[in-house]
Parts: sequence; C-alpha cells; structure tokens
Amino acid sequence: MDKAIKRALVTGGSGDIGGAICRRLAAQGLHVVVHANGNRARAEAVVGDIVAAGGSAEGVAFDVADAEATGSAIAALLEGGPIQVIVNNAGIHDDAPMAGMSATQWKRVVDVSLHGFFHVTQPLLLPMARKRWGRIVSVSSVVAVLGNRGQANYAAAKAALHGATKSLAREMASRGITANVVAPGVIAGSMASDAFPEEMVRQVVPAARAGTPDEVAALVAFLCSDEAGYINGQVIGINGGMG
Repeated sequence: MDKAIKRALVTGGSGDIGGAICRRLAAQGLHVVVHANGNRARAEAVVGDIVAAGGSAEGVAFDVADAEATGSAIAALLEGGPIQVIVNNAGIHDDAPMAGMSATQWKRVVDVSLHGFFHVTQPLLLPMARKRWGRIVSVSSVVAVLGNRGQANYAAAKAALHGATKSLAREMASRGITANVVAPGVIAGSMASDAFPEEMVRQVVPAARAGTPDEVAALVAFLCSDEAGYINGQVIGINGGMG
C-alpha cells in the first residue's frame, strides 16, 4: 500500500449506511478499514466491493463496547501507520418505553454508541495530531435531536456524541483536526424498513421519502475532505426537513 494514502476506519462499516460510507471514502482515494462487530464476513464483502472497484480496503472485527478488545485492535492498526479519518458509525437499537426498559437494554445501547466512540477514538487522537491533519465524523440520529418514543436509550447515547464532539473539536482544532456529527433521519435500509412503513414516512418526513445510504455517505465523505477543514464542532442533520 502506498504510504501516502490516508487511512480511514469506519466502525459499523458492514451495515447499509456504513457500507455506503466505506465505498464512498474508498472512491475518494482513502484506504478504508471496514469494521464489523462479530460478522467479519460482512466486512469482507464490503472490502470485496471496494477492491473490485479499484479501491483499497481491509476488514477488521471487534466489539467497540469492549475496551480491551478495541484497544488491542487499534494498536494493531496503528502498527501500519496513523489513522487520519475516523467515522464512528457503530450503533445498535434495543427499543422499549423507558418505564419498561431493563438496565441491560439501557447499558448495551449506551455502551456501543457512546463508550464505543471513546474506545475507538481516544487512542487514535495523538497519532493523528502528530500528522496535523485529521477528520472525525460520528453518525448520530434525528432521534438525538427530537426524541422518539421507545428510544430513550438510543437518543441518550447519540445525543451524548454531540456534546463530546463539540468538546473534542475545541481540543483538536489547532492541530488541523475536525470533529463533526452527522444526524440522519429516516434512511432506507434494513434497520428502517420495519420501523417506518412507506405511509408513515410520507407522514413524518416533509420530503415524503426516506433518504438513501448514499446521500448520508456523500455528506460524511465531504466532511472527511480537505475542503471541509473549517467545518468543526457541528451537528449536521440529513433528514428531509424533519428538524
């Protein structure tokens, strides 16, 4: 691999939105590390797509909620050089009204989205700072801004990313590093199709349609580019006008 190629790590890179982000970043010339939680075969399928299209990628699997496992995986990746682009896309749903939500449901969702963000991002910051260029994008949700019934755990975890990102942006901006949040609304794909039937989408989304993973990927890829260097500490919605 050409040493000059910037390396990007995309957590949750094997899902609908994550896969679209991986393919888009690879098309922009980055070497993409495609992360999956347990199903490494899904990550390798995205890697195969990227390589077939002439891009550069590799797969990796670890649980972002496991600090020790993540630390070991990140250390191994850093042996190949710094990671200069991080897309924190890993997240899970475990929905229930808060009155009926178990402590396990609450903690697991927060562990993946919030603690996972810390476990992945923190060890990559100083190597990134030494290069004096970096891009950190975390994928949140319109739910973190508006709230949603049955998703207090998910909204809490994703909203916490907003505060953490704004703080991180202030800490790292002088090193040429930006940190931003992308907050999608209803995006077509396996996670949305069950929760949001087409008729409901027309009712709740002013644009009267679901967004696409490629639309989210285009925004993320722009925020990871040189041109977006003065966009920092922002929460950018991509939700068809929901709020």
